[in-house]
Amino acid sequence: MNIQATTPATINLATIKSRQQVAWGSGDYAIIGTTLQIVGEMLCEAVDLRSNQSVLDVAAGNGNATLAAARRYADVVSSDYVGALLERGRERAKVERLAVTFREADAEALPFEDASFDVVLSTFGVMFTPDQAQAAHELGRVCRPGGKIGLANWTPDGFIGQLFKTIGKYVPPAPGVKSPALWGSKAHLEALFGSHMSVAAQSRHFVFRYKSPAHWVEIFRNYYGPVVKAFAAIDPEAREALEAELYALLEKFNAAKDGTLVVPSEYLEAVITKGA
Repeated sequence: MNIQATTPATINLATIKSRQQVAWGSGDYAIIGTTLQIVGEMLCEAVDLRSNQSVLDVAAGNGNATLAAARRYADVVSSDYVGALLERGRERAKVERLAVTFREADAEALPFEDASFDVVLSTFGVMFTPDQAQAAHELGRVCRPGGKIGLANWTPDGFIGQLFKTIGKYVPPAPGVKSPALWGSKAHLEALFGSHMSVAAQSRHFVFRYKSPAHWVEIFRNYYGPVVKAFAAIDPEAREALEAELYALLEKFNAAKDGTLVVPSEYLEAVITKGA
């Protein structure tokens, strides 16, 4: 059984980013992303969003934080480097008659002037950038002095953090690439953003609710890019082993006893205030 995909000994960040873009463009993340809407709503409350503020949603996916901010009548720009996901957000905004500007953009090279936004948001998005320091720099650069950066990031020990760890046993990350789940640590955020920004953070849980463990596996295997690509990268025997490990992980975290799936997944809600 070959559980490891072939990986070059060295790989540059541009190549990693290109592969990530393909991964997130595979499947249909919006099928899962829409279930996370409550996180965007809570994040907008955490930053105390006001209607007279300009907002940038970075690595917005299908627009959960985008829509939450637009519902609060803020001036919102939604950005992502996967155009298909932005299109999903655009469809949702149109249905709700919300005014949003959509812009295809790389989180590590945002096409906006310094201090362009009062609030910068990202829910389970910017944490996946391969160059974490550069991404953090960009978030801080486009945020005005005294403005806020609101983040929702999966933690290393939570359910999704453990999911990434499980996948990594079969498809190891490229050498030198830091785990996205590090963004779920307050200490790591403080190191990334530096002493000129203050970080307030608290642990929260998003609860995945599905018809059954098998239903979750079906949805994630078909629509969640990292899982889709993991199964595609390994041989049939390894796929069986990975699927078995996924069921074991679900059993460990599942709080339901009636055959359904109720899995609390820890994430860190962080509000980072930029110094004046």
